[in-house]
Amino acid sequence: MPPEPDISGLNTSRRYNQWLGGKDNYSAERESTATIVSVLPNMMSAAREGRAVVMRVVRHLVADRGISQILDIGAGRPLSPNVHEVAQEANPTTRIAYVDNDALVGVQHRGQTLSHPQGVTEFVDGDLLNVDRLLTDARLLQVIDFSQPVAVLLGSVLHLIDDDERAHEAVRTLIAALAPGSYVVIVHGTFDTLPPAVQSKVQALIGSGRHGVYRARTRDEVLAFLTGLDLVDPGIVSSVEWHPAPDTTTTVADAMCWVAVARVP
Repeated sequence: MPPEPDISGLNTSRRYNQWLGGKDNYSAERESTATIVSVLPNMMSAAREGRAVVMRVVRHLVADRGISQILDIGAGRPLSPNVHEVAQEANPTTRIAYVDNDALVGVQHRGQTLSHPQGVTEFVDGDLLNVDRLLTDARLLQVIDFSQPVAVLLGSVLHLIDDDERAHEAVRTLIAALAPGSYVVIVHGTFDTLPPAVQSKVQALIGSGRHGVYRARTRDEVLAFLTGLDLVDPGIVSSVEWHPAPDTTTTVADAMCWVAVARVP
């Protein structure tokens, strides 16, 4: 039987699902969201822009750059369209491994994720902060061949790690395991675009400890994760500037997000 959800406290994965329009959330998440939105009215639209740019990146890497393997770390609860749907629409043989450390996320992916018959889609229990174990996971290695190029998605996951040293160590270890021609995709929250007064209010919310970890990083701090890699045009930009969707109405200031795609030389 799947585990029963613990609804006694805040779950940031469920809150993010709420921001994306999902229904898998409870009173703790809704109360936290209401408080955050009182300071950042654009928070939910920013989260959705961050999710949308991941799909644009996936389509580009599969359709235009020939990537046929995707490792999505910190996948979160499944929402459609998901990474495998976008990737396998462009190339039905694409192999996708979703990774998350939330047991209920795994249950949902295994119950709802349907691969194209020509491709492979799998869920793997794992954590970016335990990347050595993840890279040797037998289930993962049945899906992803690390001797061949793979796109690694770090979408809205690094800003949930407030320990800079551990975050950089994990990303370095991950990059070292990738074949030349692989890609690393980072979508990362930032407060760079906010007025100082709003930044102070947001930092006070984070400092209260009642809304979970959120380590917003500057443009240069995000770029530091990709040292030694080749940035793909247009470089590190806002989520609304990376091959922008024609119908977006979110501004760079409101998006609060840096996006970078880099190739392993």
